[in-house]
Amino acid sequence: MTCYFRHIWNVFKKAGIEVTDQNKREIDRVIHGIVNVEYKNCPAAWREVKKRLAEDEEAFVSELRKALR
Repeated sequence: MTCYFRHIWNVFKKAGIEVTDQNKREIDRVIHGIVNVEYKNCPAAWREVKKRLAEDEEAFVSELRKALR
């Protein structure tokens, strides 16, 4: 779980999200939902996250921020 988090700290920072031990599972579930990948399929989620960030990082940041509020 959360194997890709280390690669997207800048996304969390832009979204104003502080990742903690207490909330990282919830964040991971939300990200899997955003990219429409079955929860706990980390490699597939990371592939989709990378694709979404390359297409429109600001839209992904916005969607993540909205989903976690």
